[in-house]
Amino acid sequence: MTRIRLSRQPAVCFAPTYVAEELLRLEGFTDVEYVKTDKDGSIATLASGASDLSLLGVSGAMLPLDAGEPITILAGIHAGCWELMANDRVSGVRDLKGRSVAVMRLRELDHVFISSIMAWVGMDPRTDVHWIETQRMSESMRLFVEGRVDAFLAFAQQPLQVRAMRVGRTLIDTTRDRPWSQYFCCLAAARRDFTRQYPIATKRALRALLKAADLCTQDPDGAARLMEARGIFPDHELGREVIRSLPYDRWRTDDPEDSLRFHALRLREVGMIKSTPQAIIDGGTDWRFLKEIRKELKA
Repeated sequence: MTRIRLSRQPAVCFAPTYVAEELLRLEGFTDVEYVKTDKDGSIATLASGASDLSLLGVSGAMLPLDAGEPITILAGIHAGCWELMANDRVSGVRDLKGRSVAVMRLRELDHVFISSIMAWVGMDPRTDVHWIETQRMSESMRLFVEGRVDAFLAFAQQPLQVRAMRVGRTLIDTTRDRPWSQYFCCLAAARRDFTRQYPIATKRALRALLKAADLCTQDPDGAARLMEARGIFPDHELGREVIRSLPYDRWRTDDPEDSLRFHALRLREVGMIKSTPQAIIDGGTDWRFLKEIRKELKA
């Protein structure tokens, strides 16, 4: 197998996807293609067979895994990415009760992540807040900045942008605040048929992606410049700050299974998924490639 298709997404925290291109060629892939995702995101692109490998958010993966979508989680990449931001009338997560929260769509990754946060503090996301669907993360931020919603889940560069405007406050920073900082935000996943039919290619592709994550830690400026040159994320300075802030080396030490179990427990508590955490893990993961690569790259 010398062809690999990766999901193309304009998210700066997915920098390893693009840094990996030359590493994939060094692994023997002569045809490296980036497939543009539609509004349903990278999971739908994987599940449909349009791409073979992708980064995706742990919250976005939970409902598709519960539904048995044909994707396989291979590794964790980094923690962080998200900050739950609210206006000055909200001093804690429980203060969101009865207030408006902007999300792209119900059951989309930001809605699922906020639901997990609410479940952790004993709230019921089905009844305790008013969800405002915006279709786009940029629109959620706009409504928040304009004071038309009380909170939203800011992604990647958005927290820096909102702070620069001196609007609201951060309730939870998932890069720094426990327990969220203990768990992966972004995961590496593959199309299930790809891992089964091409296990050697899967390992080579994952190895390139994990090496690319290391390079993001070592040279965030270079990663940001590459994304700017590729037209993925045009603001080099902002991209560099986001990449620099994320712990891309966590794939070497942390257990991605813990992240899936944590979120699955929260979401099952509030009725958003039916599967047990162990069923999610048994049916939607394959850690053998990660274990082998960790041994190989331990030095």
